[in-house]
Amino acid sequence: MPEKHPAGGTSGLGRAARKSAAVALSLAALAAGVTTAAGPAAARPRTAPAAAPGCSAAYTIEQKLTTGTTWRMCWRYDSKAGLVLEDVSYQPKGENKPIKVLNSARLGQIHVPYDDGKHEYYDLTGQTFAQDLMELSPGECPGGTIKTVKVPDGDPRHPNVNGLCTTTRSRGHAYRMHDLLQPDRTYQQQGKDLLVYTVNQVGWYEYISEWRFQDDGTITMNVGATGSLSFEDYNAQDGRGWPIGKGARDYSTSHSHNVFWRLDFGLDGSSGTKVEQYDSTVSAPSGSREGPTARTTRTKVTKELAGDYKAYRWWRVVSATGRNKDGHARSYELVPGPTTRYPGRDFTRHDMYVTEYDKCELFANDNPACAGGHPKSVDKWVNGQSLTHPVVWMNVGFHHIARDEDQQPMPVHWQGFSIAPRDVTAMNPLTPQELAWQNGHWEPRS
Repeated sequence: MPEKHPAGGTSGLGRAARKSAAVALSLAALAAGVTTAAGPAAARPRTAPAAAPGCSAAYTIEQKLTTGTTWRMCWRYDSKAGLVLEDVSYQPKGENKPIKVLNSARLGQIHVPYDDGKHEYYDLTGQTFAQDLMELSPGECPGGTIKTVKVPDGDPRHPNVNGLCTTTRSRGHAYRMHDLLQPDRTYQQQGKDLLVYTVNQVGWYEYISEWRFQDDGTITMNVGATGSLSFEDYNAQDGRGWPIGKGARDYSTSHSHNVFWRLDFGLDGSSGTKVEQYDSTVSAPSGSREGPTARTTRTKVTKELAGDYKAYRWWRVVSATGRNKDGHARSYELVPGPTTRYPGRDFTRHDMYVTEYDKCELFANDNPACAGGHPKSVDKWVNGQSLTHPVVWMNVGFHHIARDEDQQPMPVHWQGFSIAPRDVTAMNPLTPQELAWQNGHWEPRS
């Protein structure tokens, strides 16, 4: 899905020109007799009170889900990254206090290189991603609340945008278990999520940035690209595009979306978390064994890491201080989603990075916050430094070769990943009371 960007792709100065072009196109269509249906009216902005130091009520998100889990967090809006969530905690039923999970969570970059090599964009740091926060209508946030955001460096005539939705959604079965000891009994639970999202426009694209906080402690981070295929990015001669429209005259330019997230874990209130890598090897059957064998090994990640997923590999971030009621260290496992790793740039050649915390390292590349001489991309930050306060960077790629169904409007294509609790609670946090005694190696009661 080619985007419409200003020439050069490194500043937002062409935003007005892009909007003017869109307006001119709309006027031309109307002059030709084209009519369109009006969309739903956006909710009228409500100005939020100024943020107090820390996290005032206006910048607090707190939701107790119907299954008993409570999520709490602060939010703020960054002039480049957009929505930033901080001090994220999780309190399932049975826990007498919140369990802190993250110091902060934010987007770390959206890198968009074109297949023909003519354009390459950094949509967070080189475009007006944050400034073009979109108004949301009530129908887009069913049963929830739309919060007003004061956009830094936004349109001074309209600084407040009704653009942050918090709501709850069902996700289907959280579990289902037919009880073999009581054949007439089946346990099942429909899962509930807290959904927090914004929509930001870049050129013809609209990015839906959503954070799903599940009642079982899982957090899922997704970016969905929708909007329009740019009418300017068609070229039938470069041999790289896909034919869109009648015959084989117009070819939409193919490109990639490489989305980075930056996660600063603070499990149980400590930033001194530990990172561990697990690898399993599978061997062919031998001797009297019926099947292959698998052996899993743990490697403690003590220095900065550029990591790649492969079969039977995974990572977890482990609390330095907290243990569950079984005495096991709390941790969160990194759960990847589908990805197409982009080999064209050094910083996109790995699936994840772990770096030592540096307050200026906020974007995976084109990072503007550090002083001169400081490396500008996450791959250069991995230089063997010991980890005392690790920061995790996740890279999820998508190669978009457009199709006829991408017009018009373009269906959302999603990319993202999850972090899942591992030993955060002693049992499934949604366990029904009747099964709470079945912890560990239990035997049927007489």
